Amino acid sequence: MSHPGELIIEPKGGRPADACVFILHGLGADGHDFEPLVPALPLKEGLGVRFILPHAPRLPVTINGGMVMPAWYDIHEMSLDRRVDTAQLVASASRIQELVQEQIDHGIDSRRIILAGFSQGGAVAYQAALSFAAPLGGLLAMSTYFATAETIELAEANRELPIEIHHGSFDPVVPESLGKAAHQRLQALGYPVHYRSYPMAHAVCPQQVSDIAAWLNARLG
Repeated sequence: MSHPGELIIEPKGGRPADACVFILHGLGADGHDFEPLVPALPLKEGLGVRFILPHAPRLPVTINGGMVMPAWYDIHEMSLDRRVDTAQLVASASRIQELVQEQIDHGIDSRRIILAGFSQGGAVAYQAALSFAAPLGGLLAMSTYFATAETIELAEANRELPIEIHHGSFDPVVPESLGKAAHQRLQALGYPVHYRSYPMAHAVCPQQVSDIAAWLNARLG
């Protein structure tokens, strides 16, 4: 898998970054997909948050006839349980963990680093955050599913990781039942997890943007 660059948005006004939020896009998109979200977030004045929006590598995707496109991993079958290439997913999560470690090495406290992901990116965020060896600030899973729930090696450092799950009640791509299943699984594992449902399809809605900002303010403020 190739390792393309990342879209990095620094804090406003030249303020030094003392926190970092990673946002992982969905299948067929790239880091620019969530670029408009950053200025739309009403974050607290004075927060020095660096946003990092990585680009997925280009891979052949089986469910799209083998077409090569930006993808964190291959999806073999669009069954309800999603048959995916777990090795590719774990490799993508390892790459994200390397990027997180780079931020730590440059002085960002790991507890002020948040991983967020949408759809495919959310599945990678689950794997990356819950198996990371240092305590993180939070995990935001949007319109996604916990693809590695049965295989992940959970890191003790993140057994109390705050997790926020958002899902659309009319999502035709990733059914809400998958978001609820992830919520139930994480609850059973003892994680502090909160679930929000929105009357939307496979997207991000204005109320959700407001809720994301409130959550980030609470975690990083």
